[in-house]
Amino acid sequence: MEVDYLIIGSGLAGICFAETCLLHHKKIMVLNDNSQNSTTIAGGLYNPIVLKRFTKIWEAEAQLAITIPFYKNLEKKLHTTFLYEIPLLRKLNNIEEQNNWFTASDKPTLSNYLSSELEILNNQAVSSNFKFGKVHHTGFLDTKKLKETYTQYLLSNSMYIEETFDYSKIHIENNYIQYNNIRAKQIVFAEGFGLHNNPYFNNLPLDGTKGELLIIKSETLKLKEIINSSIWILPLGNHLYKVGATYDWEDKTNQKTEKAKTELLTHLKEVISCDFEVIDHLAGVRPTVKDRRPLLGKHHLHNHLYILNGLGTRGVLFAPYLSDKLYQYIENGIPLDNEISIERCYKKLFR
Repeated sequence: MEVDYLIIGSGLAGICFAETCLLHHKKIMVLNDNSQNSTTIAGGLYNPIVLKRFTKIWEAEAQLAITIPFYKNLEKKLHTTFLYEIPLLRKLNNIEEQNNWFTASDKPTLSNYLSSELEILNNQAVSSNFKFGKVHHTGFLDTKKLKETYTQYLLSNSMYIEETFDYSKIHIENNYIQYNNIRAKQIVFAEGFGLHNNPYFNNLPLDGTKGELLIIKSETLKLKEIINSSIWILPLGNHLYKVGATYDWEDKTNQKTEKAKTELLTHLKEVISCDFEVIDHLAGVRPTVKDRRPLLGKHHLHNHLYILNGLGTRGVLFAPYLSDKLYQYIENGIPLDNEISIERCYKKLFR
């Protein structure tokens, strides 16, 4: 079997790169063993603003311009819905935070994202002595539904194999890669935290941050907006809400912990005052990098081996944008930005 791209991993990064290839009429095969669950359990929020510091995320405008149409076109292709454009309300806890909001919303670089008028949330279940700041161009992606429907699409078109990738079976030739019966022009590794098992790229500084979140049910909460405070609350419909998320830089397992559950419930009860029940508790390791920038590029020795990883907490916005960046780099030689290229890591490793 001959393909243009063999893609290892079918999380958000692998899905978006696979679809980018198909949009350019490339032949692909995706191989995945479901050992990494960060996409399945992800919060799925997208938000172009770092609300702790009131700053835009890197390349916010460019990401939004590519990402939102990408997902909408994918919805049409798969005949389903998984992208929800929902306003985000930032809870302001005191006069100082309100003043900081006004200052930020007046900045030309932020005025398109932060409303200059504060919102009153007429919801008796949400406790607040102050108003809320509204963020535009926000929402969430149902990452679990996207993964399930896209995997089914790949399967029905004979473009998906579910098995654990065996790195020892890679045979690197001058013009292609041979893996079992697959001959690929390029391999793209999009393995998330599974990168640590990859002998070709495991020297890169992928750190990983464990996150846990809850699914709760409340018939009296009746939220239609995303609430951001010490935690975030995301309405899923049918009286269900996703609540997250914790950050643990030491524990690299997918095991749920009572400590994280208690932390989330404590913060949740500071924001809402209504009854609720916990329906589910989820945990996974985000593929994060210490410098908070993704890992894209070509292996320093092998021309046909590439990586797309390190999307971290901004994966929903990052994935389509970075997939296009990597594709253009491979196919058209368009250089990667220094901030996302693994060359920044190789300079430190091999200096």
